Amino acid sequence: MAAQKIRETELYAPIKLLLEGQGYEVKGEIGAADMVAVRGEEDPLIVELKTCFSLSLFHQGIERQGVSDTVYVATPHVTGKAFHKSLQANKRLCRRLGLGLMLVRMKDGFVEIVLDPAPYRPRQSKTKKTRLLKEFSRLVGDPNTGGSTRQGLMTAYRQDALSCLKTLKETGPIKAAEVARTSKVEMARRLMADNHYGWFERVATGIYDLSPKGHEALNEYATEIEKIS
Repeated sequence: MAAQKIRETELYAPIKLLLEGQGYEVKGEIGAADMVAVRGEEDPLIVELKTCFSLSLFHQGIERQGVSDTVYVATPHVTGKAFHKSLQANKRLCRRLGLGLMLVRMKDGFVEIVLDPAPYRPRQSKTKKTRLLKEFSRLVGDPNTGGSTRQGLMTAYRQDALSCLKTLKETGPIKAAEVARTSKVEMARRLMADNHYGWFERVATGIYDLSPKGHEALNEYATEIEKIS
């Protein structure tokens, strides 16, 4: 037998009980809001209910922020990895939007307040910013179209590997230090030793040449090699 579909109205009673226990007077369907709770002279607390996370839920939450700073969105708590993964992403979204988040455990009506509404103060990562700008400065030209899928993108690392390929094509087997000098890739030795793409092979101590895959790459990336030369 298929599981019975949860209705938004089933979220109402557990959340009402929780808020009344905190001293609020709670009423449903006031104006456009699913739930409104009032306590003394405080801003009204508004809760928008949905049976799952959706763009519509967040749209409604944002709309209610035009009335009060204390706005929550609420959904059922579901078990499973997929829900847990989406929960982490939606917590981050709620935090950025300044929305609170409640989860209702349907089997016993337990309400978890996952997040309270608060102004979003972004924390920037200096490490990530440095990495971003380093990649930007290292990448020659503008080889990728914005919005493309990540697979097959031309990165600065790949451009460095192609520069090493080009050098070995022109010189034949040579020392890694000479590859670095000619190609202007400072990390040429490490790059060829790691051999991430399988394009290189060490033929003697400190001496590298192209592998069969490297020869194939010369044809596959001929246009890109020409651009970075």
